[in-house]
Amino acid sequence: MEHLSRKLLGELIGTGLLLTVVIGSGIMAERLSGGNVAIALLANTLATVGGLYVLIEVFGPISGAHFNPAVSAVMAVRGELPRAALLPYIGAQLVGAMLGAWLAHAMFDASILQWSGKIRSGPGQWIAEAVATAGLLLVILRASAARAAAMVASYIGAAYWFTASTSFANPAAVFGRMFSDSFAGIAPSSAPGFVVAEIAGAAIGLGLHLALEPRLSRAGHPNLIESSGREEQVL
Repeated sequence: MEHLSRKLLGELIGTGLLLTVVIGSGIMAERLSGGNVAIALLANTLATVGGLYVLIEVFGPISGAHFNPAVSAVMAVRGELPRAALLPYIGAQLVGAMLGAWLAHAMFDASILQWSGKIRSGPGQWIAEAVATAGLLLVILRASAARAAAMVASYIGAAYWFTASTSFANPAAVFGRMFSDSFAGIAPSSAPGFVVAEIAGAAIGLGLHLALEPRLSRAGHPNLIESSGREEQVL
């Protein structure tokens, strides 16, 4: 129980700090960009990439640094996260995301309690979220442990620009951003569409990973899976 509590604390703090980075840098970028949305998005992207890399490195050894219910769900399906821990993980991530938004507001002397009025809706946005989340899961599942932080941060930075939705790719991020009427916010009415698209994208990402995974079967021997330069027995 103590071990799980430490993991949940890691997910709460890590997700909270991630949302603080995303929202706080969005507020700063909007204030300093003089109305230039491209410059604001670039600043928001750079801060998110750097912050995400550091947070994965810091919290990875503690909780796995999921910071994302879609990632936790896929890990539970794969048996890498105990299924009994899935709901506590998601709860910690959602609470952390909300607290992270509030912390960003406090630092910038904004009203702590807000609802976003930024509408993000439509088929293009939903397709973008499915693509962003599928790609994120594919990167996570196929990256080696030594490169995961850099690869995930780099992918999210790229997806900020190649997706129409600016790549939330994370139901907890959607939840936290609902509480911020800022550059990075999302209106509560837009949240369900994003979350459904992200769940679908996570399933697609897992499916792509399994389709790409070479499987070698020999009579009388366990199946072997070759992945990221290593072989693992499937029991």
